[in-house]
Amino acid sequence: MTDLLHDLLDRAAARLPDAPALTCNETTLTWAGLAEGSRRAAARLRARGVRRGDRVVVIAPNHPSVALLTYACSRLGAVFVVLHEQVRGPGLVHVLTDAEPTLLVTDAPAARWEAAELGIAVLGVDEAAGGDPTAEEVAALAELPGCRALGVDPLCLIYTSGSTGMPKAVVSTHAQLVFAARAIQSRLNYHAVDTVYIALPLSFDYGLYQLFLGALSGAHCWVGTSAEIGPGLLRNLRRSRATVLPAVPSLAENLARMLARYGGDLPLRLITNTGAAMQPATLARLRELLPDLKVQLMFGLTECKRVAIMTPDEDLRRPGACGLPLPGTEVLVLDDDGEPVAPGVIGEIVVRGPHVMSGYWRRPELSQQRFPRREGLFPQLNSGDYGWLDADGYLYFSGRRDDLYKAHGFRVSATEVEAAACRLPGIEAAAVLPPTAQRAEPLLFVVGKLTGAEVLERLRAEMEPYKVPPRCTVVEAMPLTGNGKTDRKALAVTYG
Repeated sequence: MTDLLHDLLDRAAARLPDAPALTCNETTLTWAGLAEGSRRAAARLRARGVRRGDRVVVIAPNHPSVALLTYACSRLGAVFVVLHEQVRGPGLVHVLTDAEPTLLVTDAPAARWEAAELGIAVLGVDEAAGGDPTAEEVAALAELPGCRALGVDPLCLIYTSGSTGMPKAVVSTHAQLVFAARAIQSRLNYHAVDTVYIALPLSFDYGLYQLFLGALSGAHCWVGTSAEIGPGLLRNLRRSRATVLPAVPSLAENLARMLARYGGDLPLRLITNTGAAMQPATLARLRELLPDLKVQLMFGLTECKRVAIMTPDEDLRRPGACGLPLPGTEVLVLDDDGEPVAPGVIGEIVVRGPHVMSGYWRRPELSQQRFPRREGLFPQLNSGDYGWLDADGYLYFSGRRDDLYKAHGFRVSATEVEAAACRLPGIEAAAVLPPTAQRAEPLLFVVGKLTGAEVLERLRAEMEPYKVPPRCTVVEAMPLTGNGKTDRKALAVTYG
């Protein structure tokens, strides 16, 4: 029988019932407590009408209930959708309309109001997973074994920015998620004695998967906040006695600065990275300050979770490499005709394996384009990213084909930012130049009556703050190509 997500939790609870599983907001749950709490949460959801295949949207800061609800949905055969607490405005309305959830779990007033307008039931974060069960929920507990899903059933939707200007959801089944988690764990090799400090939002799949790696290994997951800066990060790493830190570049840079300023030792044995390329200078500084630290760099896509993982410290021997494909998977580099290229030649990165997700929610044409089935065989992922393989099979990332870029560890669409700017009163046109190797930050250009500062202020009320570029320049007119499209090359030459 194919394992479902909650099977990983139940096995951890059987092996290590009294060991710490999750610490968050001054609350620590053992593995047995986490498993029992997820069963109570599943009963609560079922008593409120959640059934197999139904979607449950969770909007919350890092909180124990986020972990409990993901496993609870697995027990019900339901589908979880974890959104960042900053999601708001048209983006939120789009997700709620697109996912059509049976239930929204949140404390955010704006999200609760939007759900009420759409006729979606709402439950508070603490209410969803806390307190004693009612008689109705006790009865629902007895029904849980009959709710078991199949491995091919959907388990979660992960919304990610796309070229349409609104998020699209990648569909992950139990089998795909469990395979990906096991393959990643086989390379990272977390131990039961580890404490993994998660200073990433659980809405970010890099953060969320740490919970599943913890269940596979028995490691203690200590969940911090998603906005830890300054000495607070260093203080919490010491307090938790963390041995593993999943990091994006800004987090690693902050840690290096704090260690250099305040000194002292940390028990960190491993730092991992995905989401955006880590600067070699940052890694060199961390290695100098923490001589026993190992580094594992990774390259991933939401559409297959992880593409490649380096062996520890292999970046010192192969600068610029992303790693080897996960066990049981294959990475190809193809030319424009779909034929493999020789080692060292740049082409499109294509991924094959059981971790390739099921496609995009309610986007059949886009799914066919990105997840084609060659001659009826297992689907592959045409990533739209470009890179090359060396003679030993290590992957090197060269760049993206479209307008997607990373900001603070999150994938952002230039089209989405442009569309949001154009919705502002007084703005006639907008264009975004994504970051480059020479320019670390995106640049926003607008034509209109607002100042650059006014545009940025209003955008922060319209969309997630991490998506708002740090600078906005007002121009008299956008340069155009011969086809009447915005000439971004001309913008870059003139301003960027």
